Amino acid sequence: MAWVVHDIEEAVAFPAECDRLADRAGIEFLRMGRRQSWAAVGFMGLLVAPICAAGVRTTGRSGQYRAVVAGLEGHVVTHALSAVAQRRYTAGVITALTVMWPGARLARRELSRSGHPLRPRDYFAGAALLLPAAFTSQVLARLVQEGARAPRRHRRSSTKRFSGRRG
Repeated sequence: MAWVVHDIEEAVAFPAECDRLADRAGIEFLRMGRRQSWAAVGFMGLLVAPICAAGVRTTGRSGQYRAVVAGLEGHVVTHALSAVAQRRYTAGVITALTVMWPGARLARRELSRSGHPLRPRDYFAGAALLLPAAFTSQVLARLVQEGARAPRRHRRSSTKRFSGRRG
């Protein structure tokens, strides 16, 4: 649930953040619209939701679930560092610190209680899973958005009707 709340903040705030970055870097490609932002969040959700369900089903034995929990903690750190480095609000930092971090700490405690504590390899696995997934989600969202903007070719409708006779 913490991930969902956080993703809402990110999806809403990320387009403005990307505009600032594009203006600062002079790279137009970095711009992102609302639809692309929501699509990227949705693609990540398609990955994370079933992994979290597997974590519940296996009471924490799922290595992918432990990787996602560890990756969630790492994600919080990236938000905090980004806001500190830029000395301002950055997309997602509010819910990263107030919702995701406590949620990740709770999940970590539950994993320990169930006999499946997070280990250093889970943090590496989380980065190996979630970093490429975030990048892929952004690329897919951009492709979907560009595909939606591409002009559609319409087939000509034939005015001849089939008469039932062969040729």
